[in-house]
Amino acid sequence: MQVLLTQVLFTLALLLAGIVSAAAESAAPNLKGTWIGTFKSLVYGNNPHHPGAESLADPPRVREVKFTFEVEGQDGRLLWGKSWSSPDRKEPFAFAMSEDRKTIVGTDTDGQFLLKLLSANRMELCYTHTYLSPTQSMVATCGNIDRMK
Repeated sequence: MQVLLTQVLFTLALLLAGIVSAAAESAAPNLKGTWIGTFKSLVYGNNPHHPGAESLADPPRVREVKFTFEVEGQDGRLLWGKSWSSPDRKEPFAFAMSEDRKTIVGTDTDGQFLLKLLSANRMELCYTHTYLSPTQSMVATCGNIDRMK
């Protein structure tokens, strides 16, 4: 009887350890904070982040711009905050993290994001928006953002 009770307790302990371990693995990483990166962007036309007199009919421009992303809140795999190239032009964003805890999709007021978590303090970020955006410009860019300490 003592051996059976010991085996049952041992089995329950292993099961509980597995459940706790699985729960810990599925927790979304905390991504709140300030993330900064410089992006080389392909731009048709102009918009507040890429000013100029160019229109969609003009040849595309290649521009380099520094962006800041402030992740203000997080609820599990959902994240939100503001991004800007100039502090007077902050734009809200909404992100959702996939189940793999590395892939993130999102949107702002006129475009779409695709991010990949590379480490605890670095993400690759790609962004596009189409001519259907309010500025009637087109943008495509990818680069890395790093969390500031």
